[in-house]
Amino acid sequence: MNDVGVGIGQRPVNRRQRVVKSLWTGIWLVYLSAPVSDLLHGGHSTGVRILGWIGLAAFVTWYMLLIFRTGRGERNGLVLGSLGVLAAQSTLLALTLGREWLVLFVYVAIASGAALPLRMARWTIPAACALLTAVGLATHDGLAYLSGLLIPALLGGFAMTGVRELVRTTIALREARATVAQLAANEERLRLARDLHDLLGHSLSLITLKSELAGRMLPGQPDKAAQQVADIEQVSRQALVDVREAVTGYRRPRLSAELAGARVALTAAGVTTDLPAEPPGLAGVPEESESALAWALREAVTNVVRHSGAGRCTVELLSRQTLDGPVLELTVEDNGSGGPGDGYGNGLTGLTERLAKAGGTLEAGPLKHGFRLVARVPTADPADVGSPA
Repeated sequence: MNDVGVGIGQRPVNRRQRVVKSLWTGIWLVYLSAPVSDLLHGGHSTGVRILGWIGLAAFVTWYMLLIFRTGRGERNGLVLGSLGVLAAQSTLLALTLGREWLVLFVYVAIASGAALPLRMARWTIPAACALLTAVGLATHDGLAYLSGLLIPALLGGFAMTGVRELVRTTIALREARATVAQLAANEERLRLARDLHDLLGHSLSLITLKSELAGRMLPGQPDKAAQQVADIEQVSRQALVDVREAVTGYRRPRLSAELAGARVALTAAGVTTDLPAEPPGLAGVPEESESALAWALREAVTNVVRHSGAGRCTVELLSRQTLDGPVLELTVEDNGSGGPGDGYGNGLTGLTERLAKAGGTLEAGPLKHGFRLVARVPTADPADVGSPA
């Protein structure tokens, strides 16, 4: 995510994001032009205007604090008390300064919808509208203002309950995605630990047993002890071969397996996927090229799940003919908020180096609405390019 935008359900983490959120929240205060105009041109005395400005400033400050802290887990009693203060300020200002101040009750209804759960807001919003009606009837010529304020108060208040639920759902989705990514990483670690245990458990037990036998045979049976030492060498060499094969298997993923894993990971994270069922024909594709492209797919999908907040991800795998020879091209595109940060992170930097070793290239960067990664690898060894068929 960039430094300026603030995603739904995410708190601002720096000064610029706080300013952006303040602007988006404060832009709706433009509808307080009626009270401001009344203070400037309403013919009130100097003392009344001073008190009116103080009251308006206190109302706006209290309202902004309440909206800003919405969803931070406050007790509902504290929120109800804050709404009571706003309603009391609105009543006092409207009764003392005139009908132009009735618009403050619209902000009370909106704050109710934003700061309270629906089971409580469905009562507090109509209560704010009822109080608006009562004060409007008690205010000189306030009845003319009621028809223009009651509907915005009701609609605005209940619309904010929907926004609140959207924020809560988005927060839950982000937490679920983080949990899915963490579980996937834990599962991979467990799988590696399980495979290494299966590979080394028997070999190390056998080495320990033969070492003990060789130790007991050394004084009186050196020939048999030497045979045990030879067996130990053979077992250890075989264990080393097994570990290398296992590590090579982990470090050289296959495209077909990575496509299946990408589909599972994206679906579990709630991302709509568009992936090819099977990779195109890989006959003649160097193993190093396929492995590098599989790593690119894994890194791209990991970034989509962990960082982008995307709702859709498209993967394309195509064979192309270029001036430098045939290539296999992988494109991963999402509609999220971008990669893990500005520039290439450690994952993309390492991926660029891995593709370069295979003779490939990497292009990655943000789009207008999302992020795109394009990786290309040659589908023939350099010595074969240009050779007769």
